[in-house]
Amino acid sequence: MQIPLGLKASADLRQVKDRLQYKPEVFEFFTAESDFTNDGLKRLQVAIEEVKAAGIKQIVLHHPMRYRDTFTELIAPQEQCRELYYFIDKSTNDLLQLAFDYNLQVLVHGSYSRQTQTFISMYPNLKAAQAAAFKRLDYFKQLGQVHIMFENSISPIFYYGEQDSDEEILSKNYRLAFDTSHCFIKVKANNEKLLASLTRLKDQIVHYHLVDSYGQTHDSLTLGQGLIDWRRVLPRLNPAATSIYEINLKNQLDASEQVKSHEYLLNLL
Repeated sequence: MQIPLGLKASADLRQVKDRLQYKPEVFEFFTAESDFTNDGLKRLQVAIEEVKAAGIKQIVLHHPMRYRDTFTELIAPQEQCRELYYFIDKSTNDLLQLAFDYNLQVLVHGSYSRQTQTFISMYPNLKAAQAAAFKRLDYFKQLGQVHIMFENSISPIFYYGEQDSDEEILSKNYRLAFDTSHCFIKVKANNEKLLASLTRLKDQIVHYHLVDSYGQTHDSLTLGQGLIDWRRVLPRLNPAATSIYEINLKNQLDASEQVKSHEYLLNLL
């Protein structure tokens, strides 16, 4: 099995140039609210063209995590959260326009975890909130077609790791992004459950965030520093999917921890 080098950066050209020196085959842009002004979208487009000019064909655009100080939760009701709802729609459409123009992929979180309960409380119960999430995901699936994927969280809204939840998601036929640390934290550091979920969802996974963790908090560790059993994870990865290392960097202008994670996997191979 081969694991291509996948790196992540913002649209800051200093970050882009740092990543390009390692000659990655996969590049993921982590976008922010500032990328969705007219000038911001132009900067993002310039950064995309810089990456494409380096010969990289597999490019993912990560939907922004926050609008102002609020996470971009898909279950945010339109009536109570008009500005947030509009921003989620506009930013997703902006990214999909770039994806269709440049043949890229867009990654949208099915949920987050830090403020999720606030939004769940706007619904009669958890089941109603989950139904609202799937309705939004269905809408974006139809809109993005083969250019959109959905990532798991730690929240009770959209997560991987338990059989019932995984099977419900499989039934929706979504294109999936699998964050290993999110799943590992959700199943409380249980490697068997992580491995089972990777196996169940394998055929629908098109992209991985390969991240280590102790399985307690959102620690985003370099591979080999946490408790994930990577030797057993590797044969369960979909070889047709792309991947990047979503590691907490000490310095955003230096991708060393991402590169060290790749070297760790190569040594296992």
